[in-house]
Amino acid sequence: MPAAAIRGKRQHLLIVGGGFGGLWAARALADAPVRVTLLDRGNHHLFQPLLYQVATAGLSAPDIAAPLRHILRGQQNVTVLMGEAERVDTAGQCVRLANGASIGYDYLLLATGANHAYFGHDEWAVHAPGLKTLDDALLIRRRLLSAFERAEAETDTAAQRALLSFAIVGGGPTGVELAGTLAEIARHTLRREFRNIDPRRARVLLIEAGPRILSTFPESLSQRAQRQLERLGVSVHTGQPVTAIDAEGVTVGETSIAARTVLWAAGVAASPLAQSLGVPLDRAGRVAVDPDLSVPGHPRIFVAGDLASVHSDGKPVPGVAPAAKQMGKHVARAIRARLSDRAATPFRYRDFGNLATIGRRAAIVDLHGLRFSGFPAWAFWLAAHIFFLIGFRNRAVVLLDWAVAYWTYQRNARIIVGR
Repeated sequence: MPAAAIRGKRQHLLIVGGGFGGLWAARALADAPVRVTLLDRGNHHLFQPLLYQVATAGLSAPDIAAPLRHILRGQQNVTVLMGEAERVDTAGQCVRLANGASIGYDYLLLATGANHAYFGHDEWAVHAPGLKTLDDALLIRRRLLSAFERAEAETDTAAQRALLSFAIVGGGPTGVELAGTLAEIARHTLRREFRNIDPRRARVLLIEAGPRILSTFPESLSQRAQRQLERLGVSVHTGQPVTAIDAEGVTVGETSIAARTVLWAAGVAASPLAQSLGVPLDRAGRVAVDPDLSVPGHPRIFVAGDLASVHSDGKPVPGVAPAAKQMGKHVARAIRARLSDRAATPFRYRDFGNLATIGRRAAIVDLHGLRFSGFPAWAFWLAAHIFFLIGFRNRAVVLLDWAVAYWTYQRNARIIVGR
């Protein structure tokens, strides 16, 4: 039905996913004549770029997350619901939920992000958890800290060495951040706290199938990052893929490495919700959207964030937080245009640069040709992440925790919970 025919009716936008894309779209529609329902399987928005800090005991979960209801409490046209979307019923113009209920929509935005992808080896997941949610982070933190505890009680030298060996699969930003931080924990944070083991003897291995780590950065910065990792004590393996993962460790090529703790940072696949749209998907399961981020053949359905396959200025838009935020805002503008019988403009991604941290006083930054590393890059990375955190309390707590960690090497969230 054209917008002109229903101008008097208050349209309903259903947003599935409370990440960067979904939340930024909802906020951008604060004064729009639409009803917005934000549906998420959790009750919080997560600042995912700092998730590895929770996994490595540098920050607590509330430091990088905030309840969606609290964030949107002042926006009267938004209703927040917690539930899990199971499939999109395009014919019935509704989203079916896992509990059997359904939610109708006039417009729909899918911003459900990505999951771990094990390249056809889903059996590896139990031995090599990935890092996408707070649950993942707490599981990884438990495994990392428990490995040192188990090694302290182990009397067999070979078993002790395997417990103190940590393998991270994937040399992208997440893998690099995990490897560098874990090396610092072993060499500094824990060094005086055990009696039967020396945590500084822990092996941290970073395994990348490609020719170099941080492949999205210029090669010069990638090489600097590898040197910084190696100075921290990380052993970097490139050029060979992992061929097996089990409870004993990993196999790289034909070489087996005994490592009781393996972490996965190698691949992602789009949320399976896109499969219910009945439209072509790319190899990663993403929707090849139209230039305005709508789904081909479904002008009232939009996709944003990691679930969208889109090009801007002839280049693929990366699956990063700034891109998801920009997509969310663009979808809000497109819906406003639809409501006013105007054509939506194509999405254009503004690339503000690329940055990654390796460890204390070590990072790399690429700002459109301005490239630097070391302490200046680390300070820039720190300031950028503090600035983009949601909420004054989050910023203040994270800044305080980082200041303490900088001067003392201590990590205040080293509590093992769960089984």
